[in-house]
Amino acid sequence: MTDGALERVAIEAAHAGGDVLRRRFAERATLAVETKARHDYVTEVDLEAEAAVVEVLRQRTPHHAILAEEGSLGALESSTRWIVDPLDGTTNFIHGVPTFAVSIGLQSDDGLLVGVVHDPCRDETFHARRGGGAFLNGQAIRCTTVPHLDTALIATGFPFREMSRLAEYLRAFERFVRTTSGLRRAGSASLDLAYTACGRYDGFFEVGLFPWDLAGGSLLVMEASGTVTDVRGGSGFVEAGSVVAAGRGLHAEMLAITRELL
Repeated sequence: MTDGALERVAIEAAHAGGDVLRRRFAERATLAVETKARHDYVTEVDLEAEAAVVEVLRQRTPHHAILAEEGSLGALESSTRWIVDPLDGTTNFIHGVPTFAVSIGLQSDDGLLVGVVHDPCRDETFHARRGGGAFLNGQAIRCTTVPHLDTALIATGFPFREMSRLAEYLRAFERFVRTTSGLRRAGSASLDLAYTACGRYDGFFEVGLFPWDLAGGSLLVMEASGTVTDVRGGSGFVEAGSVVAAGRGLHAEMLAITRELL
């Protein structure tokens, strides 16, 4: 199956999960919420949306492994794996904040092949395949070319899963507050990356993430002529669980801060 065909599979799967999220968002007051860890929640909607995504992926690509936030299939049987977050922004969803997404990435031994982030509330689907550019609902998108932090709007996320890193993160946060035109914390890393890819944000950084937080959105930025690394400048950001993403000029200024403070 070509990368283009795999991209279409990912879009189909993301829409299947998004249909669940859109339908269940109106019923959120009755949701049963479980705590996986401090400040980290899972609902029946996460599980239902994941089942919808996985059903499409298993039908269309039965030989690929699936690493999903709430469970995995065939993770040791294939070097090519789908990485799925069926509801990135669960806390927002629970509280009625319409900022959440389905995130799907496809990764092989030599990197990310496909990335899709679907926002069911705004009916926006960000999608990319390696070497094919990045798109929003079929229209080409690109990162901004802002060269310096003083005019940049930067997104971030708090390390709620790794409170041991909070002190160093807050030092970096203060530096970015003092050197940029503004910071935003929306609560969905995949959408932060998608918004960076289409130029709504000039850059994004965060620590304490998991592969499913990063896999879908990172390829969007790279295919939108941006740069993505971990906070030390390494290429293994999916596994490292940290990220600095921005247009190429701005990325270097952001990385200088994260290398020093994170």
